[in-house]
Amino acid sequence: MSGHRLIATYAVRADPSRIAERAQALALEQSVEVPLAAVRDRRVRDEVVARVVSIAGRADGRHDVRLSLALETTGHEPGQLLNMLFGNSSLADDVELCDVELPREAAAAFGGPRFGIAGWREAVGAAARPLTCSALKPLGLSPDALAAIAGALARAGVDVIKDDHGLADQASAPFAERAVAVQRAIDAANRATGGRTIYAPSLTGSLDAMRAQMSVAREAGAGALLIAPMVSGVSTLAAIAREARVPILAHPALAGIGRIAPPLLLGRMFRLFGADATIFPNAGGRFSYSGETCAAIARAARDPWCGLAPALPVPAGGMSIERVPEMLGAFGDDAMLLVGGSLLVAGDELESRCRAFVAAVRETAALT
Repeated sequence: MSGHRLIATYAVRADPSRIAERAQALALEQSVEVPLAAVRDRRVRDEVVARVVSIAGRADGRHDVRLSLALETTGHEPGQLLNMLFGNSSLADDVELCDVELPREAAAAFGGPRFGIAGWREAVGAAARPLTCSALKPLGLSPDALAAIAGALARAGVDVIKDDHGLADQASAPFAERAVAVQRAIDAANRATGGRTIYAPSLTGSLDAMRAQMSVAREAGAGALLIAPMVSGVSTLAAIAREARVPILAHPALAGIGRIAPPLLLGRMFRLFGADATIFPNAGGRFSYSGETCAAIARAARDPWCGLAPALPVPAGGMSIERVPEMLGAFGDDAMLLVGGSLLVAGDELESRCRAFVAAVRETAALT
């Protein structure tokens, strides 16, 4: 692969007699967006127009179409990269974006995780075991009420406490008040227990608003940040990653609205743009991802790729304590297990329920 081009792989549904024509149309759509006859400039024709590299049948009846695209068309910017990979073609119902191969230097230019798995482990003081995580819910609670939940989670030893992704700058719990109150409660719990729980407040709104929130979070002492890249934009994720100074946890909200394969979007692309951990809906929970898809997301987040640091996979979405052995069997020690609602239903017994979650993760990991 040339250092000036990338390879994108698509799954295309078309009759075998028409797949070559469809692949060429896809190449034009994802590069110059005009008929080839309209490209009269020789450089554009030779260097900018996407090329069909290969076409191969798939077991599901579709075809793997590999295109070579010019890196110059991406502007070396995350949003434009996604645009050139799948912008117009995401509107067609016969195409899925499945994979991207980048030159190593191009991937490095996007940044990747600044902390990765090692950074999360250092932040919470966990040398080799799986990490635990929970969420502050439900929407509508006051900062003090959310802080009380955070205190219970931290006293129980949960490693990472994140805002629910729906928490923004609502009147019921304005960002600045919530971040300060929650961090204060976690700090008090850490002092009492000797723990190292960290808080990931959710950044939302415009980039300017998110930078202001990041400043508040930093002043309060938050040890991580939560971002939903498909809500705020992948370019915003990359900008925040450059400035954050703490690990970033990526949330998958809106990631299911397009035909981009989850291992590519949630695993590789969020990692490429700076996420240090990526949340995804685990098999058997509230959503419909298969075990195979979830395993592929974890591999995309952690496996060696373009020299980027590995990101931590975070299976979530209706998980429970009872499923801890199964999740650890599927994802191993380099994972963060996120259990939320099934802990919060414990009510007054929340802290003891959280202790059981932490113990289940640590004890199961010690046996494997």
